[in-house]
Amino acid sequence: MVDVSSKPKVFRKATATGIIKLKTQTVDLIRKGKIAKGDPLYAAKIAGILAAKKTSALVPLCHPLPLTNVEIAAKILSRSSIEVVSTVKTEAQTGVEMEALVATAVSLLTIWDMVKQYEKDAEGQYPSTVIENIRVVKKIKEGISVERKHKKA
Repeated sequence: MVDVSSKPKVFRKATATGIIKLKTQTVDLIRKGKIAKGDPLYAAKIAGILAAKKTSALVPLCHPLPLTNVEIAAKILSRSSIEVVSTVKTEAQTGVEMEALVATAVSLLTIWDMVKQYEKDAEGQYPSTVIENIRVVKKIKEGISVERKHKKA
């Protein structure tokens, strides 16, 4: 683990995104609220929040962080794709990019899990189901924290 003891706590924010490609019939079922397991977009939001909170338990050497906010947006982009955007905030000594990435990945995996019965082909395979382009699209690190300012004075 990297020693961040000497770094000041500052506001940090990271946003990650990713896409899942599905059969058009599956996306139609999602739109109509006909998925047997429930609403995959809602479940993805809850799963993403929980995943962000557990990131340090999943990614070796990742610092546990006091998250102040996690927002997950899951929306249908097209007839065959859904986008997840995860934004994570903290005031800490290190960034929240991993938390945003993990939230996005787990949200997308949750969608896959909830619709897999509709995505399988006759052999039980997933020829058209793809998770792609998981990436950090923005990160913010603000200036010196209030704590640090008080110490200088």
